[in-house]
This record gives sequence, C-alpha cells and structure tokens, in this order.
Amino acid sequence: MTRVDTAEAEQREAGRRDPGSRTWRAGIRRAIRIVFRPGPWKRGPVLAALALLLGLLMLLHAQITDRGGLGSLVETFLPWFGLFIPVLLAGALWRRSASAVAALLLPVTVWLNLFGGLLGDKSHSGGDLTVASHNVGADNPDPAGTARDLAASGADVLALEEITPQSKPLYEKGLARAYPYHTVQGTVGLWSKLPLSDTEPVDIKMDYGPLADTKPVDMKMAYSRALRSTVATDQGPLAVYVAHLGSVRVFPRNGFWTDSRDRGAKALAEAVATEPNERVVLLGDLNGTMDDRAFDGITSQLHSVQDKAGDGFGFSWPTKFPVARIDQILVRGVEPTSAWSLPATGSDHLPVAAGISW
Repeated sequence: MTRVDTAEAEQREAGRRDPGSRTWRAGIRRAIRIVFRPGPWKRGPVLAALALLLGLLMLLHAQITDRGGLGSLVETFLPWFGLFIPVLLAGALWRRSASAVAALLLPVTVWLNLFGGLLGDKSHSGGDLTVASHNVGADNPDPAGTARDLAASGADVLALEEITPQSKPLYEKGLARAYPYHTVQGTVGLWSKLPLSDTEPVDIKMDYGPLADTKPVDMKMAYSRALRSTVATDQGPLAVYVAHLGSVRVFPRNGFWTDSRDRGAKALAEAVATEPNERVVLLGDLNGTMDDRAFDGITSQLHSVQDKAGDGFGFSWPTKFPVARIDQILVRGVEPTSAWSLPATGSDHLPVAAGISW
C-alpha cells in the first residue's frame, strides 16, 4: 500500500470514528450548492425564451412571410398555438422558474386578445331568417340521407357545395318538398323557401394547379363553383352568395399551396364590393379560416356570424375531429342572432347554420 492510500484510509477511519466531522463536511457542500444554485429568476431561461417566442409568433403572425404558404398555414391553426401555454407553464412550475412564468404572460395576453371573445356563448333569441351551408362532399355515400337531414334542419335558405352530377338529382328530389325554389350552378346550389331571382354564376378564377390530376373529370367539367342570387323576404331583398373556393394542400415542392383559393377569395371580394344590395349573406366552404390574411378583402366588407353570435370556435372540418372552421357564414346589413353547427352527415364537413335579423 502506498503512502497516499494509507493517508486516505486513515481519513476514512477518522471519519467513522468522528461522525460529526462527516456531518460538518456535508453541511459545507450543501451550503456551497445553495450559494451557487441559480435563483428562481435565473432558472429556466430556455422555457422563458420559448414563451416569449410563442407570444411574438401570435402577436406578429401577420408579418410572417407567406412564401410557400407559411403565413396562411400558421394563421389557419392559430387558435391551437394556445395549447403550448399549459405545456410551458407545467415546465416552468417543474423548474420553479419565475422568469418563465412571467414570460408566459405575453402569449396568454395575446391569445386572449385574439380568441378570448369566442369562448363565451354570444347567441340570443330571435331572428327573422335561418340560413345554412354544407359542403355535402363529392364522396358522400348517402346523398339522399344528407338531403333528409338538411331538410329537417328548418333552415329557410340552404346552400350546398361540392354537388356532383350523380348526386344532383338526389338532392333536388330530397329537398323539393321543403324548398320550392332552388338553383344549381356547377357544383354549388341554393335552396330556398322564399322566391329566388337574378341568379347568376360568379367567376372565382378556379385553377387546380398541382391538384389537377387528383380531381374527378366530372368535378373539373363543372367549372362554376360560386353563384349569386336574390332572396325575396318580407323585409326586402337579400343578396346571397354561395361559394366553394379552391382547395389547399401541403406539397413537398409547393409548400402550403393556396394559389387557387387565394385568387378565388380576391375575386369573391371584388364581386361583393360591387353588390348594390346593402343586405348580403355569403355562404360556403371557403377552405380557410377568417384569421387567414387571404380573406382580408372579404372580412373588410362582411363579418363572421360565429364571431358575433356563436358559441365557441365553431370548427367544422374534418367531421371526426374538427380542427378549423373553413365553412363560413358572413353577413353585411343584417345582424346575426345565433350561429351553430348541425349534426354530421355523410360528408367530411359539418353543416353550419345561423339566425339573422333585420
């Protein structure tokens, strides 16, 4: 045994004989850790940084580049960014980080400012007219059943999107008794309990782009995907637009492809801008949420019934687990009294409805 080993053995033996000395050394080490341990304001710098980035992302979402559709993609799912807040809060509490908790005030404030108004029920009784809209789905296995469900909804004015040549006779037959007036233009249609007039298609500049090879031939042939009509009500004429804007997809080469949808939104905004009737309702599958910058031209003229009179976010797609409201009812010159979703049909979209009042 070397001299060093002998000294260490003697120290260990001394420690066993003198437990107070061992306790004293442990106390010294504990005191050193306490002195040099970061305080609550210095813990969790990564969590604090992530909280600030989340808040800035939601606050400055309109400044995000839309190259590759990035801005539209973020804005489509913007409400869901709030789910990161409790995750970061749990991490901050686990780390006992006061700085991270304080930093979370930014995303909480921004999220509540953007979406807090949607959390309560803003509907109220009354209403002169009930309108509804439904993307019935080109692959709907039961168009006749869907027609029966929609006829039982009690809507006075009903808009359908994605009508195929094969399903058109089934919807016309199933809705005939409840709605004596109707018009179908391409893949969109309008059924009404009140007389219709001045019906015409609206050119929304459809371009299937990368989706061209995925669309059935009959869907591409039915080029018209928007219409405008006048509904004769007891309170006067009501201009009704029905639209099904272009699809959006995520492609490896194209990113979040929204070109056709965006062109359609611009054309639709221009059509509404030239509408002489002061009372306007827009119904349809717009393939986007109203937080998306692509709809600024529309939302500057019309307001969403869900924002004014809905209960919650009113997500409408997909049916099994709705994550976004892409089926819209927007109005001008009338006041929404309530907004809700109807029960699911054979489509991958939920029908949406609203009561409006003069």
